[in-house]
Amino acid sequence: MIAQAGTSCQWATDSQRLILEYFDMINVSPSHIYCSALKFPPSLSWLHQYYSVGLSQEVKVVKGLSTGWGTCFRTVQLDWSILALACWKDTIAVGLKSNYIITLNAITGSKIAVLSGHTDTVLSLAFSSDGTSLVSGSSDKTIKLWDMQTGGVVKTFEGHTGCVLSVSISGDCTKIVSGSDDKMICVWYIQSGFCRYVGQQKHKVLSVCFFPLDPQCYISISGDKIQEWNTNYNWGITKYNGSCATFSCDGTKLISCSKAVVQVQSFDSRAVVAEFLVNNNHANYCCFSPDGKLVAAAAGHIAYVWNIANPETCLIETFIGHTSDITSLVFSSPTSLISTSQDQSIKLWQISAPSTSLDMTDLESISHISPIKSITLQAKDEIAISSDSDGVVRIWELSTGICKASFQTPAKGSCLRDAQLIGSKLVLVWHMAEKIHIWDVEKGELLQTVDAPQGGVKDLRISGDRTKVFCMGIRIYAWDIWTGEVMGRVKLGFHMYPDTFLTMDSSRVWVCIPGGIEGWDFGVLGPSSINKYTEPPNRPHLDFIGGIRKERSLLPGIEDTITGKEVFRLPSGYTRPNDAQWDGQYLVAGYDSGEVMILDCNCTLIH
Repeated sequence: MIAQAGTSCQWATDSQRLILEYFDMINVSPSHIYCSALKFPPSLSWLHQYYSVGLSQEVKVVKGLSTGWGTCFRTVQLDWSILALACWKDTIAVGLKSNYIITLNAITGSKIAVLSGHTDTVLSLAFSSDGTSLVSGSSDKTIKLWDMQTGGVVKTFEGHTGCVLSVSISGDCTKIVSGSDDKMICVWYIQSGFCRYVGQQKHKVLSVCFFPLDPQCYISISGDKIQEWNTNYNWGITKYNGSCATFSCDGTKLISCSKAVVQVQSFDSRAVVAEFLVNNNHANYCCFSPDGKLVAAAAGHIAYVWNIANPETCLIETFIGHTSDITSLVFSSPTSLISTSQDQSIKLWQISAPSTSLDMTDLESISHISPIKSITLQAKDEIAISSDSDGVVRIWELSTGICKASFQTPAKGSCLRDAQLIGSKLVLVWHMAEKIHIWDVEKGELLQTVDAPQGGVKDLRISGDRTKVFCMGIRIYAWDIWTGEVMGRVKLGFHMYPDTFLTMDSSRVWVCIPGGIEGWDFGVLGPSSINKYTEPPNRPHLDFIGGIRKERSLLPGIEDTITGKEVFRLPSGYTRPNDAQWDGQYLVAGYDSGEVMILDCNCTLIH
């Protein structure tokens, strides 16, 4: 297959990245290597250039394809929030809100085992120094010691009266220290199960951590104070302020976070080795690389990595990819970092050479990308229209993916909105302050304002014939887009709200319900019922599935509506768009990352 030896390295590198990034998809269905994964290698990669000719008659990414491989080489999406993280060599352990602990391979992200035993959320995890044991703390007020070979519980420690927020195991594997929101710090002797009371703090104990080289000493964080403790003498002395702290592996340095300041100190002399500022945010998590040369900190949904081994300490990496705040951070090797987030994902990051560093000016522009809140497909006009959380409306050309125009509107902060080009007017509709606002985007004029219905608003759309604004809550309302006059209302059954969503075709509206679809025609005679439990007419042979509704764990994809067979699936980097539309040829989607993706699915795919 490879004719020239010079391309072998490129082929191997690209193939490895392709398999790792799309591992879940390929693992479920290997055929997706060809019908899905090979559509998404970066435009400058060897794989893309080699296969672009052979795949030219199939799905084409018009907008949303990167030029090079990203720093995130693997994303693992879970169905539950991730609240705890620990790593030992090639094994990752994550604690879930579902009471379970899942272990994963740190290279592929594939699942190794599921540990069950806690009866409530797992809040903290820590491996023993030899990796044979795992300690967990939970909201069920217990600490458990796990055997990593069998996956069984070795011992359960009970005594806290509140959630166990943090656990740590001593280097000689004889003791466990735990901190709880009952304001107590406890030291547990593993062999006997005996608990030695240490003391009660003024605030809940957020974190505890044994010294790497001294199994008798540990630090705790309560409120914004970091204290040192000795298990022999049961004393604690306040040393410094901070909301997060951890040691380097050799125990010579300590990294701590206090608001937007990240500080590295020599543990013996307390001399400041390095100090950093995170961008317009509070640092919540920090850690050292195994060799002690790099430090990382998380602030909001962004992770930063600095090189402290260089005399001129510098920011070498900024990882942007999570859509919600990071909940844990740990190095799995000197060149790779693992992060978990409230977006229910685990990301494995590759740390590149220092030459790729970003300064804070670059970071300022990157970190303020606004999430896309709505996307409208107007295939007949060859355009798609997006609206982001800052109220910026953009018009995209479907055939090229080029942004033709951009407009600022007053819709900043609103979640429900829709936009369409109606004749010569670009109209944006949004819900804010109990009002439905209809805005002429290009002129910057308010066309209409109508009162939103009581009971909440679930969805908001402009009709397919572009004459009405539809709003769904407990009732479906229709207003004339130009006069604001109510053109009809329908009360929904209790079984439909709020887990349903709106689809429309001209003046007809369908609400998806369990077992089928119910519809109404809001024509000139007012709303009249359409046949229940039937599909809307003229639906495309293929349909867009998954990803729009937050509770769905499926990746977005396309399936045959007759056979039910999935024919195409998006890679994990494109999971869960805020809004998406599919008309049988084009699929457009908008994401929290601020990206708009346009797929052209031509006739070769649609049989």
